[in-house]
Amino acid sequence: QVQLAESGGGSVQAGGSLRLSCTASGLTINTYAMGWFRQAPGQERAFVAGINWTGTSTYYTESVKGRVTISRDNAKNTVYLQMYSLKSEDTAVYYCAADLWGVGVDDGKKYEHWGQGTQVTVSS
Repeated sequence: QVQLAESGGGSVQAGGSLRLSCTASGLTINTYAMGWFRQAPGQERAFVAGINWTGTSTYYTESVKGRVTISRDNAKNTVYLQMYSLKSEDTAVYYCAADLWGVGVDDGKKYEHWGQGTQVTVSS
């Protein structure tokens, strides 16, 4: 059974940092593109960042560029989302997702597996 387990969410003040982790079980991520998405209350799920299956390319939505870094550790079967200079508009539930042989695109329909999400709350 495939599971993606996010962790690292929490409450932080504006300007603070958080590192989210997503650890996979039931699959090995080294053949998967991994993506991070988020959903704020009353809004649709939105792409945040992606990394292709080789780890050679990363992609970010414009609003997080320069503040967020996605990385992967295939040996730990884990993908990370390091977030800096957090803003109140970053408040959302953050989900990781896996796309077999993918490139880390922003289309959520490309991803076959999803985690349950972790809450990030940024207070101003």
